[in-house]
Amino acid sequence: MDFSLTDEQQMVRDSVERFVEKDYQFEQRLKILDRPEGYSKDHWKNFGGLGWLGIPLPEDVGGFGGTGVETMLVMESFGRGMVLEPYVATVVLGGKALALGGNGAQQKALVPGLIEGELQLAFGFAEQGGRYDLAHVATRAEKSGSGYKLSGTKPVVLNAPNADKLIVSARTGGGDSDAQGISLFLVDADADGLGVKPYRLLNGTLGGEVSLDGVRVTADALLGEENNALPLIERVVDYATAAVCSDAYGAMDAVFRRTADYVKTRKQFGVPIGSFQVIQHALVDMFVEVEQARSMSYMVSMKVDEEDADERKRAVSAAKAYLGKASRFVGQEAIQLHGGIGMTDELDIGHYFRRLTMFDNLFGNRDHHVERFASLTQ
Repeated sequence: MDFSLTDEQQMVRDSVERFVEKDYQFEQRLKILDRPEGYSKDHWKNFGGLGWLGIPLPEDVGGFGGTGVETMLVMESFGRGMVLEPYVATVVLGGKALALGGNGAQQKALVPGLIEGELQLAFGFAEQGGRYDLAHVATRAEKSGSGYKLSGTKPVVLNAPNADKLIVSARTGGGDSDAQGISLFLVDADADGLGVKPYRLLNGTLGGEVSLDGVRVTADALLGEENNALPLIERVVDYATAAVCSDAYGAMDAVFRRTADYVKTRKQFGVPIGSFQVIQHALVDMFVEVEQARSMSYMVSMKVDEEDADERKRAVSAAKAYLGKASRFVGQEAIQLHGGIGMTDELDIGHYFRRLTMFDNLFGNRDHHVERFASLTQ
């Protein structure tokens, strides 16, 4: 595989790296973390002005035609800076669902606002008892006049408290775990009968439990094909999984570099602890995991746009399974080498550790993806 970047891709990487270095130092991030909305509205508007919000979207819907590689370049730097803005929730999940499943009228109405930073989205697809099974949908969509009436609960919806519109899966036919009978709907955040209970996720961002109590939507709220939304949901979630793999690699790389610097200055028995052979061995093990994680992140970013669904799923599950294990190892080793201070809010290592811990369970944990990979290679 050729991993060399084009001039345009290098410009994307450079611009995001400059932003993180200048505007997302740890103390700046702590101030953003304290905000009720959990992110900086100014930063989000700047993302739109810099064109970053259109990077994962194809040109035919008004985006910049980026592939998984361009998304990877953004997410790597976001991982290094532990960026809090809802890029995955709004752009990768919501934006991709619109780009792949929306009709011309829906895309024309929503994509420009998304790209300019004026529109926030949230994608509600997971349900209690599903255990990462995207076909497990108990939320119901009943015909009501010329539209639908939605009822159900989505317990974990990234960015739900900030969203202007939500994309939710609901069953228009079949049983709770049937592959067929699932549809997607666009729902206004202020719709009658829709409620959101906000909470903080482990990485500091906002999520919410979304309840739908007879929420009425018109027929043009249907996103994509009725009863056949599962392939679209799987493709969008795979794309988001590849994106968070790149975020995790960026965070792992930052953790390794900070830990390597720390052991050069932390002294015990009058000498830096980095001079101890056992510490050097631990750093080598961390370095190997980080470099292998980088290779897996690059691989999945190049495979996630595959039209062959099985090929895409194998690549995504291989990367997520490996990075789930590697991120946990690197995070735990960093905490061990920093000692008790590593878990305090005053040091960035603890924040990285929480981000990596959440990554391991986001969009399917290691066990889930090992099983999915195995099922696709039989």
